[in-house]
Amino acid sequence: MAKSDELHSDGPPKTFGATTTAHHVSTATDRDQQDYDQLARLGKRSVLKRNFSFLTILGFSCAILVTWEGTLMNFAPGLANGGPGGLIYGFIFVWIGNLSVFSTLCELVSIAPTSGGQYHWVSMLAPRSCSKFLSYMTGWLTLAGWQGTSAAAGFLTGTMTQGLVTFLVPSYNAQTWQGTLMLWLCIFIAVIINTVVSSMLPKLEGMILVLHILGFFGVMITLVTFGANGDAADVFLTFRNEGMWPSQGLSWFVGLLGCVFSFVGVDCSFHMCEEVQNPSIAVPRSIMTSICINGAMGLAMIISMLYGATDIDAAINSPTGYPFIEIFHQATGSRAGTAAMTSLIIVMTLSAIVGVIAATSRMFWAFARDRALPFSSTLSKVDARTNVPVWAIAITSVISCLIGLINIGSAVVYNAIISVAVSGLYSSYLITGALLLYRRCGRGFKMPDPSVLPALADTAAGEGQELAWGPWHIPGVLGIVNNAFACCFMVIVWFFSFWPPQTPVAPDSMNYASLMTGGVALFSVVYYFFWAKREYKGPVMEVQEH
Repeated sequence: MAKSDELHSDGPPKTFGATTTAHHVSTATDRDQQDYDQLARLGKRSVLKRNFSFLTILGFSCAILVTWEGTLMNFAPGLANGGPGGLIYGFIFVWIGNLSVFSTLCELVSIAPTSGGQYHWVSMLAPRSCSKFLSYMTGWLTLAGWQGTSAAAGFLTGTMTQGLVTFLVPSYNAQTWQGTLMLWLCIFIAVIINTVVSSMLPKLEGMILVLHILGFFGVMITLVTFGANGDAADVFLTFRNEGMWPSQGLSWFVGLLGCVFSFVGVDCSFHMCEEVQNPSIAVPRSIMTSICINGAMGLAMIISMLYGATDIDAAINSPTGYPFIEIFHQATGSRAGTAAMTSLIIVMTLSAIVGVIAATSRMFWAFARDRALPFSSTLSKVDARTNVPVWAIAITSVISCLIGLINIGSAVVYNAIISVAVSGLYSSYLITGALLLYRRCGRGFKMPDPSVLPALADTAAGEGQELAWGPWHIPGVLGIVNNAFACCFMVIVWFFSFWPPQTPVAPDSMNYASLMTGGVALFSVVYYFFWAKREYKGPVMEVQEH
């Protein structure tokens, strides 16, 4: 890691209300000091308020994942390539895979809870000869993935609103510029919440968690009660290959992308680490709990939807663009009921945008703090009044809005840009997971398992240096097997994230994720050797412990 000027502090601020008891003051002080010391060992100063507890960061993670809602929005790929049975088994496969991936990555956030996330851990894990380069490349892939997710979330919310209007008013002719304006409105709302009322964000996320769970039961009970309750064989044993692939198995793998997208953003809590109390424990628990909760609700919703559907072909070809709206109507027979349930989904996706902008901006801010972006000194500033990275939020939002303009000219080009959401993020996961597997197998690295967490050894460790496990750790052979399975799963997802949805391939049906991901990787390589190599030295050491 690079060393900047030494910055010292007496510790985190200790301000308490007059009615706070001495015991609570002592407990809060100890906890704050531990969080401060842990971040200082990573060479970073605490400049963001730790407003998130376990429950509120769990709400934050669930709000971004919105897996049961996202499953409905991304219903089409799995139905066309895989069919009802393929969709169910594909979702289970992706759910198990993500449990493995993030139980592995949580081992790293438990060691080094920093907003940088993947690129910081790659700098820790990679051999010194290539740690700066791999770290820089991972940072750009992560940032591109999150920026694509920001644009995609706004786009989905906007076009879903248009789909609802199309359902209620069949004569309505949806225009691309209208979808772009709705995207801008969604981003604007997210910016206001993230800046003007940023102190309310944790409470808001707690409320969204309640709505997320209550909404699930409301929609599922409605589908089960009023749905057609179709035959089990049609739901679990019916497969489709509308992409005209050579085999049903290949079609199933291509159709996984919709299920994968439903889990995009699981690493959101990684990038909020510096605003979470006791992050080494709270963040891994919140991520794993959110995957379990969202996975169970997503699977239950898929099965409920398939039992409630009476005409899968009509759903796939729905003029709304979203099959779930047609299935809602098939199940309930009520336009008002369908509109109410769809409106709930729109509200939940809008709440997800708030969290996505927050997570993207924190990643942007952390990367700028380590001098990896142009104008880093400005982009890494934190507003003294709100304690949030206002510049990072602003730039992230402006980029999302500018990307939205492309939709007016060409929806194909726009979809190509946001396709990096899956491939970019999974590329960063794969690099990080592979390096962790490399180190834990002992190929030139040693990672002891001390009995006490604060023994954090050199977190800038290179070849031959030690890293101590944190409180979240899968020990021994089981950890190696889980890590290896996670890498295999990520390779499968990464590989098929570049495949088009059908054959023969036309320009408007092509998957341009390979072009976008390759473009980001190529840009980061060229930019690194021509400029960043002189500025970016790895995560900057802002604090020196004596």
